[in-house]
Amino acid sequence: MQLTNQQHTYGWVSIVLHWTVAISVLAMFALGLWMVELDYYSTWYHDAPYIHKSVGVLLVSLMLLRYFWNILNPKPSALGESIFLKVIASSVHLLLYLLVFLLGLSGYFISTAESQAISVFNWFSVPALVAPISEQADIAGEVHKWLAFTLIGFVALHFIGALKHHFIDKDSTLKRMLKPLLKP
Repeated sequence: MQLTNQQHTYGWVSIVLHWTVAISVLAMFALGLWMVELDYYSTWYHDAPYIHKSVGVLLVSLMLLRYFWNILNPKPSALGESIFLKVIASSVHLLLYLLVFLLGLSGYFISTAESQAISVFNWFSVPALVAPISEQADIAGEVHKWLAFTLIGFVALHFIGALKHHFIDKDSTLKRMLKPLLKP
């Protein structure tokens, strides 16, 4: 079993981290859209935000793990792209990381606006380290919303890029993110 990346393909650790983050981001976006429409009398009024916060903390932690994994275990070579497309791809990847981290930070400021720690599935808590400011939850909530929509826009761009590689360029860029390839 190939756990680490090779010159021509991704290893299982990178693949699992990629798809776990991708599915989590999409699920968090859907949950966020749904939960803001809940009214006080909904049975999910407290549970949905609790799940959203808990998964959010875990997602940011997973993204940090993924970031350090990628530093220690470099990506395989890009397949047949121009310098211009390589710069765009690298920029989109960097923005995906940055947006997830900024979403986590804005979510933290929403959740700790009343100086309460964030309980993560009752496993551990993330303390409120910053003294709240006036309208902190509202400001952070607005920032969080726009960051989430921006992230989904870049996720869509990333997805379109993967489809371009697969159907137009007919290279193995997408295939090697589904399973490690035995040969280039």
